[in-house]
Amino acid sequence: MLKPIEVLSLYPPHDGSLGGSLASRAAAAPDRDFLIFSDGATTYREFLRQVERAAAMLAARGVNPGERVGVMSHNHPSTVALFFALARLGAVMVPVNPDYGAEEAGYVLSHAEVCGVLASPETIDTVRAGCARLARAPWYMLNAPGPGGLPVFADALAVAPAQAPPPIGAADATCVLIYTSGTTGFPKGVMHRQQSVVLAGEGFVERMHLQPDDRMLCILPMFHINALFYSLAGALAAGATLILEPRFSASTFWKTVAETRATEVNTLAAVSSILIRRPREEFVPGHDLRKIYGAPLTDEHYRVFREEFGVPHLIEGYGMSEIPGVLNMPFAGPHKPGSMGRPSRHPDHSMPFAEMKVVDDAGNALPDGETGELVVKTPIVMQGYFRDPEQTAAAFHDGWFLTGDLGRRDRDGFFWFVARKKDIIRKRGENISGAELDRVIGAHPAVLEAAAIPVPAELGEDDILVAIVRRPDAALEAGEVAEWCRARLAPIKVPRYVAFVDALPHTPTHRVAKFKLRADPSLKARAVDLAR
Repeated sequence: MLKPIEVLSLYPPHDGSLGGSLASRAAAAPDRDFLIFSDGATTYREFLRQVERAAAMLAARGVNPGERVGVMSHNHPSTVALFFALARLGAVMVPVNPDYGAEEAGYVLSHAEVCGVLASPETIDTVRAGCARLARAPWYMLNAPGPGGLPVFADALAVAPAQAPPPIGAADATCVLIYTSGTTGFPKGVMHRQQSVVLAGEGFVERMHLQPDDRMLCILPMFHINALFYSLAGALAAGATLILEPRFSASTFWKTVAETRATEVNTLAAVSSILIRRPREEFVPGHDLRKIYGAPLTDEHYRVFREEFGVPHLIEGYGMSEIPGVLNMPFAGPHKPGSMGRPSRHPDHSMPFAEMKVVDDAGNALPDGETGELVVKTPIVMQGYFRDPEQTAAAFHDGWFLTGDLGRRDRDGFFWFVARKKDIIRKRGENISGAELDRVIGAHPAVLEAAAIPVPAELGEDDILVAIVRRPDAALEAGEVAEWCRARLAPIKVPRYVAFVDALPHTPTHRVAKFKLRADPSLKARAVDLAR
């Protein structure tokens, strides 16, 4: 096995841009498969040519440096090509959750002021409805043949100008806006430069000891930092192969692993929990899967994946949309299951990389063993929140990013998560804003006040409980709350539990005291479980 720095040394130096990194790998391994989707494979040389043609096509459509182009689809090769083509032009990709409704998608697409959108046939109607509020109507394109006579990405490439525009997207150019939920109830656009993606991929080579012959299975959505910054960027950095699946399927997971000869996959806690509870008849022995990155992992996860499924390496870590890949369990050990690991390193160990400390409310560093807020310094840090200088400034203190998470460090330098300081609910790998749920549910004519809080889920992470005060003389049932949410929110944001209460606790400044709701064990017991 090559050392991580030896893997990077296989490829020519580059300028830190996405295009430079791709050209470096294509020069050294042109005929190696870079991207596999369904039954088709694309080599590094072929993919580089696709990117050049896509850049020519986008330039002909008038996409200029700094402009934003949305993409709303489940995982598809066109998303990857679009990402690199926009980066070549110095433009920005805005990935949108394909499960969003028109209101949610519309907020993201209008806030980003996209000039165009690449959509799947299944999402194009939602995209059109969501873009209705834009002052300048964007152009639309499909990633597969569909209704309406809209151009299809592959067909557009076939007739694109033969001469690609010269690459102008530099390492420091913004290349992606990842919209993440915030405590204001409205998503914030996290801006990342090209070099952040490249460095995250190189860091993932160190984290997972990726090799050029690794075959990395991507089952997580490409509107997540995990898929973009770890799976895609990691495969690129290692000169490895990315196997792209449209979405996670629990029933066919092991069949896919065996058929694709995947050696590495990234998961979430909920994905891992689902797999260990699936019928063992679905498991396919004799697979090549050797490495899994995912968090948080329990003792049961370790036992089942190692002993029953034969996967020897399970690596936990910690990151956020704003600060990808900050902590990880050292690949070669020591391991402390349940911890978030130590600060991540670059394959070149002399390069300054992630730093983390635990501080009190005044920003003073706390000694090992004490709980405080986790703060971070890393070269893979967001450039800021798009068009939100106030929130950007509030996210940093003396150059340190404030995570809003509480944790502690032990004397061996391992960090342990304690609780979330922000009003965020973590469900199946998604950050869901409690404030957004409060606002949407509170708009129901029968609701006087609503407060959404996280409660532990059976499969790990959180489920959503909403406590509701009805308006006087109003009739409202739990099922009606769910229907109201389904009509306005993505399915993942629909509460599982609904508790009707006479009043909500408040702070002296008249905010709902959610910490009191979280501390009330009887609330969940009294709630209606909509999953039953």
